[in-house]
Amino acid sequence: MSQEVEQEIDVMHGLRTVLAQIESAVSRRSKDLPQIYPRLVAVSKIKPASLIVQAYEAGQRHFGENYVNELADKAIDPLILEKCKEIKWHFIGHLQTNKINKLLSSPGLFMVETVDSEKLADNLNKQWQKHRKDEAKLKVMVQINTSGEEAKNGIEPLETCTLVEHVLKNCPHLEFVGLMTIGQYDYDVSKGPNPDFITLAKCRQEVCDKLNLDINNVELSMGMSSDFEHAIELGATTVRVGSNIFGARPPKKA
Repeated sequence: MSQEVEQEIDVMHGLRTVLAQIESAVSRRSKDLPQIYPRLVAVSKIKPASLIVQAYEAGQRHFGENYVNELADKAIDPLILEKCKEIKWHFIGHLQTNKINKLLSSPGLFMVETVDSEKLADNLNKQWQKHRKDEAKLKVMVQINTSGEEAKNGIEPLETCTLVEHVLKNCPHLEFVGLMTIGQYDYDVSKGPNPDFITLAKCRQEVCDKLNLDINNVELSMGMSSDFEHAIELGATTVRVGSNIFGARPPKKA
């Protein structure tokens, strides 16, 4: 990204706007939902370290990346290491087994939001102990493919309890904190509440009922730049917002 383009992006304004929208959405949320104030994860995919530092200096602490290599590189970037000492990285992309070690060795890793198999959970559990045996458990979310799209990762909703129970019973170095979904893009809310968000909330209720968990301790990560306000109204406790803060990403090449 050129310096000229970078200067045109007002990260502080974008961040302030998103935080105000989050607060407004919280005020519209049903009082029947768990009253957990949403965490904003600023998705910095393909954006330079300098913009991450701007967001950090404006008060943002949680940042998300979709690709292991990019998170690992940014986590050891000298500028970020110097300026962002309390940064908390969320991995929000598909995690391949052969990339686990690289991800877990990244300083500042806070959470993996995309656990979608017992095999992946077992590997994370095993490798976390090797990398960070003196540290607290690794926070993880279970990813659900609520839209049933082949292009999306995640387990089927009916498998949710089984995988969550596996993490709780067989992965002592992992801390299960909630459920995550991507959902279908560009859903038209004039048709009613987003069914993907409704499904994720139902999965949480089922998990809490069957596994005797406190619903206030089970988070929902759902909602991105185009729909995070709607997600909060339906119970999101984490929203993943990128372009509204850092500017639009260039379109994918055909």
